[in-house]
Amino acid sequence: MSLTPSAALNSALTPATPPAMTDFVQLWVYLSATPLFGLTATLVVYLLAQAFYQRMQHAPWANPVAWTVALLALLLTLSGIPYPTYFSGAQFIHFLLGPAVVALGWPLWQRRAQLRQRGLALLAAALVGGTAASASAVAIAWALGLPADLLRTLVPKSVTAPVAMGIAEQIGGIPALAAMFALITGLVGALTAKYLFDALGIRAPEVRGFALGTTSHGIGAARAMQVNPEAGAYAGMALGLQALLAALLMPLSVALLLPLLQRFF
Repeated sequence: MSLTPSAALNSALTPATPPAMTDFVQLWVYLSATPLFGLTATLVVYLLAQAFYQRMQHAPWANPVAWTVALLALLLTLSGIPYPTYFSGAQFIHFLLGPAVVALGWPLWQRRAQLRQRGLALLAAALVGGTAASASAVAIAWALGLPADLLRTLVPKSVTAPVAMGIAEQIGGIPALAAMFALITGLVGALTAKYLFDALGIRAPEVRGFALGTTSHGIGAARAMQVNPEAGAYAGMALGLQALLAALLMPLSVALLLPLLQRFF
């Protein structure tokens, strides 16, 4: 079939699409429709963020988790890809969260003699720190007039996300929102803890690590591990203690204290 003169002229004047661009578009269309998109996007963005973090000499504001979350959110928003499609691939990385948390036990085992000597002090610090973190958030939210379900959701905000979601569901909160509060808490702690510790003159890596793990759970523990092995070990210890104490005591505390607070306020 021959082309008309006008069609032939238009075909000649239309620039050809570069092969590389065509290949990229085809790859994007394929990945965006398969579970490989979530996995590939998460790995690529995190590796770029990690490289940037190292280039910035581990500056807190360059935290790779914070930048990865922001960039992935921007990517999903601009591309219009639904979150379930993304998570169908990212769940493979999500599965590794459990083994990663368990792996934090190895530094603790290496320091088991120190932990036995300081066991009661660490337990007391975890109890007081966890109570202060939860109570302060709930008190501020109550003073701002937030509804009761949000107050309940804020109770486990300093506990690692899977545990926080379970606690929120048990006490009448919103599990999905509890996970978001836990993520924000971890990021804020990882980004600001160094400056706060320096301002307060806190130098001991054990103290810095334990405080960071108490308030900022897994993200804080990861940050502590990158800075100092000793701080990372105590951050992992704090993370585990907070998860255990919160799972045991938060539902009981809410059940006992909430009727009392409603009676007076």
